[in-house]
Amino acid sequence: MPTKDAHTIADLLSFLDQTPTAWHAVNNCVNTLVKHDFIELKEEDAWKIQPGGRYFVTRNGSSICAFIAPKHKLQSVRVAVAHTDSPSFKLKPNTEFYKENMLMLGVDIYGAPLLNSWLNRDLGIAGRVIFYNHEGKIQEELVRLDTVPVVIPQLAIHLDRNVNENGLVLNKQEHLAALVSVKEKPSNNSTFLERMLSNTLPLKQLISTELFLFPLESARLFGEDQELIASYRIDNLASVHAILQGLIHSHRPADSHLKMIAFWDNEEVGSHTAQGAGSPFLMHLIERISLAMECSREEFFRLLTRSLCASVDLSHATHPNYSDKHEPRHAVLLNKGIVIKTNAQQRYATDARSSAAIIDLCHQQEIPFQHHVPRGDISCGSTVGPVHANLTGMPTVDIGCPQLSMHAAREIMGAVDHLAMCRLIAAFL
Repeated sequence: MPTKDAHTIADLLSFLDQTPTAWHAVNNCVNTLVKHDFIELKEEDAWKIQPGGRYFVTRNGSSICAFIAPKHKLQSVRVAVAHTDSPSFKLKPNTEFYKENMLMLGVDIYGAPLLNSWLNRDLGIAGRVIFYNHEGKIQEELVRLDTVPVVIPQLAIHLDRNVNENGLVLNKQEHLAALVSVKEKPSNNSTFLERMLSNTLPLKQLISTELFLFPLESARLFGEDQELIASYRIDNLASVHAILQGLIHSHRPADSHLKMIAFWDNEEVGSHTAQGAGSPFLMHLIERISLAMECSREEFFRLLTRSLCASVDLSHATHPNYSDKHEPRHAVLLNKGIVIKTNAQQRYATDARSSAAIIDLCHQQEIPFQHHVPRGDISCGSTVGPVHANLTGMPTVDIGCPQLSMHAAREIMGAVDHLAMCRLIAAFL
């Protein structure tokens, strides 16, 4: 693998390891953007956009948009979008309880994780906390607790004799609490979370939390030629990383089109939140940018129709052990190129025109591509693409990299496909 490509893959592995939650994803994106001279804008402030300027905006700490303004009159937008969240287990507000002589954490299911893949693993806790500090002031911090792993233990086969024949059945309320320790309740009534947080934060009193479990196993390459990647949150951090790399490597301003990227939270639970793709976040930003660049409202609506959105999310690779679950004439193979996703029920936003633009880019850049269509008798998932297209009316294409074990605690993708996506997004922008 060429040195440049090896560096890109190493950067992806580092990004995956450092990004256990959507808030960490945005924080890491901010650090990268600032390093490349992007300037932060606040939604509550008035904006002055300079021709050729680089800017970014965040919302609620878990969604972000970055853009490079054109040098001259704004005529269109090229925007690549993805989501920052992944299926997981969220700690309930009153999360700690004792069962038998064990300290446990009660969890709520976020999205649709493959539940069995989370059992018997070392799990950390990450997210954001808001607390009173030692001076009595409210403080917010991102946290990652990984020195005292927790585990969701599975019932032994001796007590579930037919599990291998009948499959594992898990009750989401009763069977998924995480084991912390065997420890007597402290006399001072302090909680496990308070004790852990006090080790690194000036914590006087905890106010509120948004915390998730995450697997502690590091991202890594595998395969005879180190051609595959295994990690938690490949869906959809790999897309976030590729888009961010594409923007950084396409850093020169265009003459008349806005180069834009957007990463939303809450796709895994429907996108209909203040910081999700179903919010007016991106639409408001495009309109504010057009106003700051002296476009009329008429010109704003006209530029939307001249624009194009690439919705980037992972796609199902054909599973070698379950090939009958896939459309037989549309096999999607690892390390055989990016995937263009279509669906007659419009679960993907791709149409002939939007896909033609991507296919043309693939031809120009000599990037291999594949088509994904689900079996007619198996419904497929969706992406932020249709949500965005519905809100903006902007032509949109759904693309992605092939993946195995989607929504598992450990997912698999091809390194070559990721490199292809980085190149494609740079060319797209």
